[in-house]
Amino acid sequence: MKNYLLNKRYNLLISLVFVMILSMVSCNPDTTQKVDQHNWQLTWSDEFDGAAGILPDATKWTFDIGNGGWGNQELQYYTNRPENVSLDGTGHLVITAKSENFGGSSFTSARIKTQGLFTQAYGRFEARIKTPYGPGIWPAFWMLGANNQTVAWPQCGEIDIMELKGHQPSINHGSLHGPGYSGGSAITDTYALLNNRFDNDYHLFAVEWDANKIDFYVDNYLYQSVTKSAVSTKGEWVYDHPFYLILNIAVGGNFVGFPTSDTPFPQKMMIDYVKVYQ
Repeated sequence: MKNYLLNKRYNLLISLVFVMILSMVSCNPDTTQKVDQHNWQLTWSDEFDGAAGILPDATKWTFDIGNGGWGNQELQYYTNRPENVSLDGTGHLVITAKSENFGGSSFTSARIKTQGLFTQAYGRFEARIKTPYGPGIWPAFWMLGANNQTVAWPQCGEIDIMELKGHQPSINHGSLHGPGYSGGSAITDTYALLNNRFDNDYHLFAVEWDANKIDFYVDNYLYQSVTKSAVSTKGEWVYDHPFYLILNIAVGGNFVGFPTSDTPFPQKMMIDYVKVYQ
C-alpha cells in the first residue's frame, strides 16, 4: 500500500510538471506571436539592383520635391539628386539626409513614392531597412490612400509601417491615421529592441492588411493588431481602397523635435528591398 501511494504521488507530480511545461511553451511569444504563414503571391517588388550612384527605377518610384514643412514643421528640402537618393551598387537603396544650405533650407533629404505607378488594397507590405539615427532624424516607411488628390488627409487614410525617432533608435512606431484618430491621436503601438538598435543592422518591417484588420510586424513578430471594429470606436475605417508606398527621411518636425549639436550628418537609411504580396 505504501509503494502504491508513493507511485501515485510520483505520477501526479510528473503530470503537474508536464502541464506546467505546456503552459510555459504556450505563453512564449516566440511561439504564439510569429507571423502566420499565408500563401502570399508577390505582386510588386524592388531589390535595388543596379550601378552605384543611379537613381531608383523610374518605372517604380517618383519623388516629392521641395520644402515648406510638409505639414509637420520639417526642416529639409526633398530633392531627386543622387546625393540624397541613389543605389549603392550592392543591392541597396540609400536615402541620405545632409546638413547643407539648399533651396532656402538648412538640410536636404529625399522622399520617394509609388504614387501613380503602383497601388494596392490589402495584402502584405514589407521592407528590409537599416535606419538612421540622432536627435531630429525621422525615417519612415509608410502608405497613403491613393485617393489623397481628391480626398483630404486624414480622410484618405495613412498606414505607418516603420517610423522612428532618431533619438530613440531602439523603438519602432506603427500607426494608423484617419478621421477621428490622426496626428497626436493616432492609433499606435511600439516595438522595442532589447540591447540593440535599428541602425545597427537590417530589420524587416511589415503590415498585413485585409478588409477587417491591419497587423503590424517587426522581423515577423506581430506586435499590434488593429481591427475595423476597434477603429470604429474612434472614427471612420478608411482602409478599403488602394494605397501607395513612401520611403523618406525627414529632418526635424513635430514628431521628433529638431537636430542638435549631437546629431551627426550625413544620416543614411539603407533599404535592402521592398515587397508587396496578395
